[in-house]
Order: sequence, then structure tokens, then C-alpha cells
Amino acid sequence: MSVAQESRINLLDTPLPQLLAAFDVELVESSISDRGFFGALVERRDGSWVLSMPVGRPKLERDTAARMLLGEVFGLSLSPVPDRLEVAVL
Repeated sequence: MSVAQESRINLLDTPLPQLLAAFDVELVESSISDRGFFGALVERRDGSWVLSMPVGRPKLERDTAARMLLGEVFGLSLSPVPDRLEVAVL
């Protein structure tokens, strides 16, 4: 995605499927069931991205976690993450 395209994307207002498509991110379900795991956005060796999200979580939780990860990794404007949550870039 170009910088011009990124500037037209509103991280909080754009429907999640559109955000994933805009950044060419594949959404997959994770087998990790730890309550402290909200998801992971991983760059594959070929440069493609995969967003791994735990199953069985409330829709709002999954949506919020996905947007936080996308914002952090792709440098989109994002309000600070709540104190109890942490986004780590490894």
C-alpha cells in the first residue's frame, strides 16, 4: 500500500475486512487459548502478512486487538494502548 493510500485509511472507522484487504493481510484462527494472548501480526519470509487471532473471543475484543496490531505494525495513527494491554514488536 502506498503512503497516499495509507493516509486515506482511518484505522478506527474503516471496516476490519477492508483494512485487512488494504494491507493484504490474511486473517487466520490461532490455536493459542491463553487469555492474555490477543493476537499476532506476523510477516512471513515472502513478505506477506498474517494476522493470527484466538477463536471464541468477543467480536469487539478481536476487532480492537486487530486494529491495535495493524496500527502498530503499519504506523497508523492510533490512540495510546490502555495500560493493561501491551503491543510488542518482535
